[in-house]
Amino acid sequence: MKQAALFLSHGSPMFALEPGTTGPALAAWAASQPEPKAVLMMSPHWMTRSPVVMSNPQPKTWHDFGGFPPALYQLNYPATGNTALANQVQGLLLSAGSALSIMVHGYP
Repeated sequence: MKQAALFLSHGSPMFALEPGTTGPALAAWAASQPEPKAVLMMSPHWMTRSPVVMSNPQPKTWHDFGGFPPALYQLNYPATGNTALANQVQGLLLSAGSALSIMVHGYP
């Protein structure tokens, strides 16, 4: 079954503590969708010369911001990585002619 694709700009990290009307709207949308097998997330936050595919099976929450209330830095999201999907994405990018590297454990 095909699933909807959704682009979200994360906006302010404070949405995690103060979701306003956006949080409930996204929760309602998510509840109307079938549960995904995986989520592919793309981020411009890593500074690399070429795309990097991270395949860490248990990535840690990375707080890559500063100047916010301490409660924000206490939040963790225990996401489970998907090495098979990371390898598939890497293969697709390579077959499309992209120069990339794969990060297995840790961050660039």
